[in-house]
Amino acid sequence: MKRRDFLAATTTAAALMPLAALPARAEMAMTPAEKPVSPMQWTDENGLTRFLKVDTDPLTDDLGKYPRCPYCGMMRGMYSASRHLIVYENDTVDGTCSIHCAAISLALNMDAGPKAIYAGDAGAEGDLKPLADTAAMTYVIDPAKPGTMSAVSKRAYADRAKAEAAAAASAGASLADFDAALMAAYVEMAKDTSMIRKRRGEKRHEMGMKMPGSN
Repeated sequence: MKRRDFLAATTTAAALMPLAALPARAEMAMTPAEKPVSPMQWTDENGLTRFLKVDTDPLTDDLGKYPRCPYCGMMRGMYSASRHLIVYENDTVDGTCSIHCAAISLALNMDAGPKAIYAGDAGAEGDLKPLADTAAMTYVIDPAKPGTMSAVSKRAYADRAKAEAAAAASAGASLADFDAALMAAYVEMAKDTSMIRKRRGEKRHEMGMKMPGSN
């Protein structure tokens, strides 16, 4: 199956997922710029709905141009090893913190197929991981480790040998290409979303208890 056909098939059902099913914003003790945002807040100063912007040089300073994941509010620089960057056929670009949120982007943005999808190279040296084309990357799906916005880790490696070594070092880990990792993200979406909503609800409750004057 061609990659575009696979993505169309896997995202059609997910596209029907209501926005209310996406992770809710966590009202924590953060500055307005640090607080996670949800898709319901995708509006500019004029109240217009957020649309993806055209970017013909998406790999240059992706963290500067797309600092925050629009689907969960996470700062992508803090999750450079799991971040993804989707370049659609119309040259619009979406930067996410993880394959979990990349799956949401692919489900919601149905008017253009993906031209290229990049991910942080988990096997690269240094804290800030470079992006690589997922078409040539190997994912390690590791149920023993938590992932970004997911209970199961899904990290991409540009060097297959490093991916094989990482998988061999963790019992139960398996290798996958992007399509298989994306399918796993969709299969786990309901459970992961419930987990995220519960955790953020607990944080809101905890912060409410700590706020001066709260009961």
